[in-house]
Amino acid sequence: MPAAASPFAVSVLDLERRPGDARALELDVVVPESIGTVVIRIPQGSTLRIDGRMESLHEGILVTAEIDGDLEGECVRCLTGLTRPLQVEFQELFAYTPDEAFDYLVQDDAVDLEQVVRDSVVPALPFQPVCVEDCPGLCQECGVRLLDEPGHAHEPQIDARWAALSQLATREPDQHDQPTEAGA
Repeated sequence: MPAAASPFAVSVLDLERRPGDARALELDVVVPESIGTVVIRIPQGSTLRIDGRMESLHEGILVTAEIDGDLEGECVRCLTGLTRPLQVEFQELFAYTPDEAFDYLVQDDAVDLEQVVRDSVVPALPFQPVCVEDCPGLCQECGVRLLDEPGHAHEPQIDARWAALSQLATREPDQHDQPTEAGA
């Protein structure tokens, strides 16, 4: 995607090849496609705020910024929906000329922050998001959310392989079961 077409593109025409010049960066981006995983993400259509500073250097444009937004997802223990604020910082140099030392380039008098934002946000996402730190999850037998019903319990289940033995415990003893006295 060309830099000019990206909502993450920022013109740097006023900074290009002017070492020492700098300006503030304030960008609100409507996310064109979700960023993250199935479990936790910045959803498509939500707004990310990128605030920072752009500085002109001999090699390119140095962008230092903070990303603010909201995450949406599901608790991995009880599957309840959750939202969390996200705040991530990054610093990246966009080079004027291709060089293996730099990952990003100034193209068409602009810097496209999309890949930098993705590369900063995704590692900052919680690996296993939970609704509360000690979420007990779901009941293994019926699926009820244990946080909503903390005293939830079921009758103990008897393994079918041992069911015949449980009948011995409930049976009335007969005379064959009575112990005999020694010497009688």
